[in-house]
Amino acid sequence: QVQLVESGGGLVQAGGSLRLSCAASGLTIGSYGMAWFRQAPGKEREFVGLITWREYYSDSVEGRFTISRDNAKNTIYLQMISLKPEDTAVYYCAARPGVSGSAKRTRYDYAYWGQGTQVTVSS
Repeated sequence: QVQLVESGGGLVQAGGSLRLSCAASGLTIGSYGMAWFRQAPGKEREFVGLITWREYYSDSVEGRFTISRDNAKNTIYLQMISLKPEDTAVYYCAARPGVSGSAKRTRYDYAYWGQGTQVTVSS
């Protein structure tokens, strides 16, 4: 049974930093495309970034967010710096089998999801 558990969300001032974690069980993260998405109130769930054999990011977070993974802990991370109020959202971890091929950037490409963690950036 696959389980993804996010943590690390919270309230931060604009310009601040947070690091989110996604602990996986029931799969080996090195064999999966592991992604972060976010969803703000009233908006669609949007792609943030993905790690396979390399990292991919949305234009809105490129240069500010960094995805990494610790295979020994079976955990991925999302380091966020220079946070902006528009980064406020629920952040979700997602997984799909395989690390080859083109980057998958839509929610429908992912079979497994965590419960989400709230990130709020105050101005």
